[in-house]
Amino acid sequence: MPQQDALYTLSTSKNIGKVILVGAGPGDPDLLTVKAMRLIQQADVIVYDRLVSDEIVAMFPPHSHLIFVGKEAGNHCVPQQQINSLLVEHALAGKQVIRLKGGDPFIFGRGGEELEALLPFNIPFEVVPGITAASGCAAYAGIPLTHRDHAQSVQFITGHLKQGQDQIDWLSLARAKHTLVFYMGLNQSSMIRHKLSAYGMPLTTPIAIIERGTTAHQRVLTGELAQIETLATQATSPALIIIGSVTLLSQQLNWFNQQTDSIINIEQNMQRYG
Repeated sequence: MPQQDALYTLSTSKNIGKVILVGAGPGDPDLLTVKAMRLIQQADVIVYDRLVSDEIVAMFPPHSHLIFVGKEAGNHCVPQQQINSLLVEHALAGKQVIRLKGGDPFIFGRGGEELEALLPFNIPFEVVPGITAASGCAAYAGIPLTHRDHAQSVQFITGHLKQGQDQIDWLSLARAKHTLVFYMGLNQSSMIRHKLSAYGMPLTTPIAIIERGTTAHQRVLTGELAQIETLATQATSPALIIIGSVTLLSQQLNWFNQQTDSIINIEQNMQRYG
């Protein structure tokens, strides 16, 4: 393949750049790490996903070459193989490439796959972790993922299975006294309810769906496992599904939505009274 041959020719050059895999966190730009922000400002090229918030995109330096490779379920703007090739191509051209992903790049972010693609070309790389959506969104929704009275463990599960294969240990997930967090699970809500209830989880188990967590547009929908499909139809992506009794604490501990509601009310009153 001509393009592949050209990349291997470039890989013999001494002027090889670097790929830095960076987690952008769940949306709130204040949750970016100091290191992530510093490296973004130094980037020659920034390859970024749909889940990187607009507020963070607005902070990109004007000198950087920006490449949007946004993906969502069933609609890949740029195929994964092409993303891998972009990283290789720009690094071999001597550029410092930031591969920016929402959340943490090593938690359901295909970060490991993208770094593996660099290995045949001997491209140096670095990983800057980010706050994953589960911990960030849960914290902003007032849901502690573990709690001595509710859950002694937490599990992160992808709702977007490879080639539609069900590789999940549902029997283990259905046991009590732990918290489940489903990433990318809205379209799989029916299967989640069916599988968990079939393996013994009561349909009365409390759940929460957090839509656009940590942003000014955050919404928290709560209910029971029996209602998961109805709630999922009311939510839009990106959203997390959290299952377990810890979600009951959201009503008392949901500090962020109370704060943003107050800000909205203040802004409405200012507009009303000039």
